[in-house]
Amino acid sequence: MTAGDTMSAAPAVSAEQAAREQQLTDRVVASFADAPDDRLRQLMQSLTRHLHAFVREVRLTEEEWRRAVEFLTAVGAVTDERRQEFILLSDVLGASMQTVTVGNEAHRDATQATVFGPFFVADAPAVEAGGDIAGGAGGQPCWVEGTVRDTGGAPVAGARIEVWEADEDGLYDVQHGDGRTAGRAHLFTDDEGRYAFWALTPTPYPIPHDGPVGALLAATGRSPMRAGHLHFMVTASGLRTLVTHIFVRGDELLDRDAVFGVLPSLVKDFEVCPPGTETPDGRDLSSSEWSRVRFDIVLAPQRA
Repeated sequence: MTAGDTMSAAPAVSAEQAAREQQLTDRVVASFADAPDDRLRQLMQSLTRHLHAFVREVRLTEEEWRRAVEFLTAVGAVTDERRQEFILLSDVLGASMQTVTVGNEAHRDATQATVFGPFFVADAPAVEAGGDIAGGAGGQPCWVEGTVRDTGGAPVAGARIEVWEADEDGLYDVQHGDGRTAGRAHLFTDDEGRYAFWALTPTPYPIPHDGPVGALLAATGRSPMRAGHLHFMVTASGLRTLVTHIFVRGDELLDRDAVFGVLPSLVKDFEVCPPGTETPDGRDLSSSEWSRVRFDIVLAPQRA
């Protein structure tokens, strides 16, 4: 028996019981019929149908329903201006990534989008081409370079590239709580659509797992670990904003990223260079290893 067979093998109910349950679903769906906003009406009626179908399929017990309410209450209790546990829940259920997938339809060879994550900060400092975004954060230096083009192959000059990442301890600057700005910056492409900067070689880290979502992962035997990655957000006039990140080929977590953000097209070769290897801009790294990666970005046209 497959997992799908197990899921569909709900206890049989009588025709009378099934009719009662369907009547209730129909009544709740109908209660939203007069919603003045068409999109809101569609969302609420579809949500009702799917939610009721879940309850009926698994034959949800009142005790299970009570525990689910307690879980959601706990999620809300730990959510504040610095921590969004509901987004974390959405992430680990794959709902965030599915929303990204639906909202970024495939268009020719446009770079694929992935989850935004909770650690973006607006107004990150600017760096010039070849600048260092690390800002003192610890980790192995990494030279990142590439181009930004449209799907017709034309270079995109002046595209704004926001980049951010965790340090070697798996922490973003905002998680240190001391007001530091590190591991994040923005820069612009040149007239040929080229960009380059120094960052840190990405390393794996756990999503926050000391709350109810972490307890859910533990109870279901899932890891809170994310594959190492470097975030990008690329904006340019007339083109679709891209939110994505790249991953390190060979990372053992690529096939079990906690938020399902890994896509094969975003896995890149990070070439490790031994100490003393000549760097692209002459930076002296005679006493330490460093890595380099190329990420050529293709932006889809903006939706009409």
